Amino acid sequence: MRYVMKQKLFAFGDDFTIKDDQGRDRYFVDGKAFSIGDKLSFQDIEGNELARIEQKVLSLGKTYRIYRGGSQVATVKKQLFTFFRDVFDVEDEAAGELDATGDFIDHEYQFTRDGRPIATVSKKFFSWTDTYGVDIAEGEDDVLILACTVVIDMCSHDER
Repeated sequence: MRYVMKQKLFAFGDDFTIKDDQGRDRYFVDGKAFSIGDKLSFQDIEGNELARIEQKVLSLGKTYRIYRGGSQVATVKKQLFTFFRDVFDVEDEAAGELDATGDFIDHEYQFTRDGRPIATVSKKFFSWTDTYGVDIAEGEDDVLILACTVVIDMCSHDER
């Protein structure tokens, strides 16, 4: 499935809208302003929370936890000591090692599970604003991949 993710520029907190390839609104990510550490609510279009993203405040490097229904389902952490490229580890419940590698500053990277590509994130087909496409392979957890994409965006663009 292909999605278009766009960060809202004039919002309190990190807010994102996510549309499907037909241009229909599918998800909204509501960043909570004025909190200690980043806290975001990943919602469907009706406002039902599908996942919650929370930054682990006291950790070496940026670490985020993703929750569903009160249970932690994934941890996203930027590897600290990598040469020539950034790498994010995603520890989730699914079998296989999930990683994100590539050029995160320019939004050109991919998610792999055990080395097999499962999703691609690209800004190259969009304007210079913070809008980019996310292509997710059939059978993958779209909400988890999109939530991880939000986390990577926040880690890669701390200056906002």
